Amino acid sequence: MSLDLGQGTAAALGGRAASGHVGASRTRGMLVCGVPALLALVLGLWGLRRQGAIWRDEAATWEVAQRSLPEIGHLVGQVDVVHCLYYLLIHTVFEVFGASLAALRLPSVLGLVVAVAATAATGRRLAGPLAGLSAGLVLALLPVMQRYAQEGRSFALVAAGVAVATWLLVGAVYPAERTAARDGRRWWDAWGWRWGAYTAVMLVTALLNWLSLFAWAAHGVTVVLALRRGRRPLLARWLPTATVIVPGTLPLILASRPQAGQVAWIPPASAASLLGVTAMLVVGLVCARIPRRAPERPSPVPVGLPLLALPQLGLLLASLLVEPLYVDRYVLFSYIGLSLLVGPTLAWAVRAVPAYGRARGRNWGRARSETLLAGVMAVVFLALLPLELGLRTWASRTDDVRVAAHEVATLARPGDGVVFLPDQRRDAALVTPGAFRGLDDLALAESPVASGTLYGIEAAPERIRTAMLAHRRIVVVGDADDESDSASSPVPPSPRDLVKRAVLARHFTPVDVTETGGRRVTVYERTR
Repeated sequence: MSLDLGQGTAAALGGRAASGHVGASRTRGMLVCGVPALLALVLGLWGLRRQGAIWRDEAATWEVAQRSLPEIGHLVGQVDVVHCLYYLLIHTVFEVFGASLAALRLPSVLGLVVAVAATAATGRRLAGPLAGLSAGLVLALLPVMQRYAQEGRSFALVAAGVAVATWLLVGAVYPAERTAARDGRRWWDAWGWRWGAYTAVMLVTALLNWLSLFAWAAHGVTVVLALRRGRRPLLARWLPTATVIVPGTLPLILASRPQAGQVAWIPPASAASLLGVTAMLVVGLVCARIPRRAPERPSPVPVGLPLLALPQLGLLLASLLVEPLYVDRYVLFSYIGLSLLVGPTLAWAVRAVPAYGRARGRNWGRARSETLLAGVMAVVFLALLPLELGLRTWASRTDDVRVAAHEVATLARPGDGVVFLPDQRRDAALVTPGAFRGLDDLALAESPVASGTLYGIEAAPERIRTAMLAHRRIVVVGDADDESDSASSPVPPSPRDLVKRAVLARHFTPVDVTETGGRRVTVYERTR
């Protein structure tokens, strides 16, 4: 049986029994959410291992998630408290399924699947089945979403939380008319459970990443705009969510402030970032101007535009006025808003083309809107294929921890010293300790687990100097783009790193250098 996803489906079924209405609606809803979700799952699983590569951010998750619960508690008391809930989640996954790249990344894949399905459901409620299907497909095909669906970090899961919360909010703000009238209950009584579910989902999402509170603020804008439609009780329903979400997240926010040094690496917002945000807002505004077929229906604009604009502009303004914070993945969930604007616009276009053809008496006017949408998505997928293939290679991220460890195992000799410049590059030894077996870590004074840190605590500069001079050969692991002056880095070199560089420059000479996977492995031999 063929199912029409156009706006006129309900009218075409007007003569059928009520059970037919319900059955067709459920099937249609399953297709609208299921097709984009299946696409997201396939894209997420495609090339998930990336040839075994793991980059520095994932390396932190990999190492911390394998610590015991007391050790994780010790860590987040000093650093990375913002990722505490995510570390506990991946720790549980590792306990159940074992530590592997698939176990590390599958939660993010499932996060994208949920985000896409919830976005499709939201688009369907706002603008009809075809618009919902289109919104879900757009989100699934965005390269930025595919990237973070295959990384062992929390961003895809945060997007899933925001998408589900948005769906719950839209269901409460724009309830289906038949449900609103059922059993004589007023709509806000019939849908009161949605506010409780919304509050719970939004709180958990904020605990995964408290920058998702930008989404909660965007939802507030949606509620205020809905007041113009005569839904006065909405504000009284939305404001109490603040009494749970804000106090529930405040301890995490306060605890993360003393750890602000963790984001000191973020440079000021670049011209490219400003241009990218501007381009997205222009696309969103253009889509917002597309006329709607049924003005009496709720519009996706009051939902999608705030969800796109407020997180992007809010984080950008904070970066410009307070301290550098703008990194696009921190507000990855704003692409849900973009999809809720682009998707219905695309649906409008694929409906308009057959209508125009029929008006002109052309054969292509008989084409189904769903067929045209599938064709458009296929063209988009093929156009993005080079980028999608690139995202699934080991070279697609900043660096590869494991390939650096492999080079160390190849070049080093038992008894050699090893030095990490900066100390964060010790992640190679933490993820692949076997490659560093038999080497002396010349700077380490206290291990990461014992010190409750990500990379351990290094000794005083003078002790590091003494330890380095006691070795004839030293293997140095650093960044491929590392420069000795580090003038362009937002984080100045530490006194320990300055001593390492000085000793190497004065007393050692490089005899072997390898650059691969964003890392540089250099073997030094003592000259004097």
